[in-house]
Amino acid sequence: MKVLKFGGTSVGSPERIKNLAELVQADESRIIVLSAMAGTTNALVEITDLLYKENNDLANEKISELETQYRKRIEELYTTEEYKSKGNELINSHFNYIRNFVYRSFTTLQEKAILAQGELISTAMFHYYLSEIGVNSTFLPALNFMRIDKDGEPDYFYIKENLERILSEESEHKLFITQGFICRNVYGEVDNLKRGGSDYTASLIGSVLQSEEVQIWTDIDGFHNNDPRYVENTSALKQLSFDEAAELAYFGAKIMHPSSIVPCKLNHVPVRLKNTLSPLDEGTLISDDSIGKGIKAIAAKDGITALKIKSGRMLLAYGFLRKVFEVFEIYKTPIDMITTSEVAVSLTIDDDSNLKEIESELVKYGNVEIDKDQSIICIVGDFISESAGSAKLVLEALEHIPLRMISYGGSLHNISVLVSKEDKVAALQALSNHLF
Repeated sequence: MKVLKFGGTSVGSPERIKNLAELVQADESRIIVLSAMAGTTNALVEITDLLYKENNDLANEKISELETQYRKRIEELYTTEEYKSKGNELINSHFNYIRNFVYRSFTTLQEKAILAQGELISTAMFHYYLSEIGVNSTFLPALNFMRIDKDGEPDYFYIKENLERILSEESEHKLFITQGFICRNVYGEVDNLKRGGSDYTASLIGSVLQSEEVQIWTDIDGFHNNDPRYVENTSALKQLSFDEAAELAYFGAKIMHPSSIVPCKLNHVPVRLKNTLSPLDEGTLISDDSIGKGIKAIAAKDGITALKIKSGRMLLAYGFLRKVFEVFEIYKTPIDMITTSEVAVSLTIDDDSNLKEIESELVKYGNVEIDKDQSIICIVGDFISESAGSAKLVLEALEHIPLRMISYGGSLHNISVLVSKEDKVAALQALSNHLF
């Protein structure tokens, strides 16, 4: 069995839904994981924000606007009166549910229930369309098997047990439609998976079923060797290891959330990134295997803040680094890069929401310098000891770019440099010209 995930753009219009229906048909068993239609989740977030603020009239207006958009899609998608009627009944049901919260108190749990409506609608609409054109498919509600525990982590035992039970009951069918992103929590309430959304759902399903392959379909033909938004003539990578893909995703490659394929990595299930606009392209295969040595790809991550803590007493000062790290732990702020010297430690963060509080704690241990609007550029590959000269090539390419920090050796797959955001594009282009 294969698991195929399609994002919001793949179900973003009646035309896209019709194209998707052709893509998912095959003789093999498949589970199709769908996101909400493009733009729907953002609209629902706006509605929940208005409900929190008790701006109920405007919330009701936004609900009606979104409902009107769906009515139009129903009219364009279905050709028979039977399925137009089913589609409009579907819209009535879900939007009456959403509108119900305009007239009652609103909580975080209700917000998550509203956000789930996008996936519930898109999957039902697609299932109806397949039925209208004579394609046999089975509806597989994610809320019947996808659950998180009290810590917000996937309950693997529950997911596996219930998913296998449901599939065994439907063993005569080959095509299953389910929702990404949404789940239930340990109390049975509607919740969501947060990290990686629908990609995470597909990865969880693929891992517990030990699927042949998990496919993540987007409008990009896999990981590129550089950012095509800033660099010309980039090319898609045929294969990456899980570790290499995770480094690229964490340091800026937008095609995938860094946590989304962890379940597949842990269970050795290959993941393939494919392009819905070019379905015959192989895309990028992500697996346990690493093909080729040396530098493979480059990614950049913006919104970085650099901090330098300088202390004349740092040399031989027992516990200095522990005290510094504890400050970031207290404020739940992850650190991306770190370098040290005899008298200073420099590090970067991508979340500056508690920067003032962090600075006020760090000044107890030395002088603190802060540089905002920085970018991390990550050069990814297989930098094993035999692959000499990789760092030299990187530094040669960036000889005219001011470097704020350099990180090398913490990973076999990553060389990272910190530059000012205004130098990012020049650095990406220089690396591409020199390395590829």
